[in-house]
Amino acid sequence: MEVPKWLERTALLTGEESIQSLSQANVLLVGLGGVGSFAGEFLVRAGIGKITIIDGDTVDITNINRQLQALTSTIGLSKAALLKDRFEDINPELVVTPYDRFLEPEDMETLLDTSKFDYILDCIDSVTPKLTLLKIAKSRKLKIISSMGAGGKLDPSKIKIGDISTTKECKFAQSLRKRLKRENIKRGIKVVFSEEIQPKDALKLTDGKNYKKSYYGTISYMPALFGLTMASEVIRILGKLKK
Repeated sequence: MEVPKWLERTALLTGEESIQSLSQANVLLVGLGGVGSFAGEFLVRAGIGKITIIDGDTVDITNINRQLQALTSTIGLSKAALLKDRFEDINPELVVTPYDRFLEPEDMETLLDTSKFDYILDCIDSVTPKLTLLKIAKSRKLKIISSMGAGGKLDPSKIKIGDISTTKECKFAQSLRKRLKRENIKRGIKVVFSEEIQPKDALKLTDGKNYKKSYYGTISYMPALFGLTMASEVIRILGKLKK
């Protein structure tokens, strides 16, 4: 294939075969918040060919400190629709399939059964829907990488990639591991997490809406770095760059 002009710098580093592999890859990105929005951006700028993006949420003013598509001018607009337009503006040849809604378990099962994804990026920030996606993906032996909690973290050097069984100092991962254990899943899920201890005074309790009983304060760069780390892993694997 002829390398597009905008990917010439990438091809110089990775080689043309890698560009071709990525252009033929099909990925699923679930959750378009601080982690997912940046993960998607890095995938698209690396030349991924097809991407399905899922998030039923709209931009809130509290998203502006960390989410790619969150601007004063986009408050109230669909996160999925905004990113579809942005991604297509980066690469007009990209095939983007947006789902501007939260998928029910049966809908997710249908999607995964009828579409062949080369990799799934789980950037969901609530335990219950995240658990559902991980269970479905694992039962079908699909390649998936899952983001643990980026909230309450400040130190980029503490970010790690590993099996979910190796996570530590992450309350979100701890809760998820307990739920997965009840489903007889103790390992075998690749995750991005941080070993940094979360400060207790950065936690706020909520009314429990949208599956969330609490959340940690966040800094601008940590969710983005989680997304970058996830995207780098997927790009290197699908682009056949991983040693």
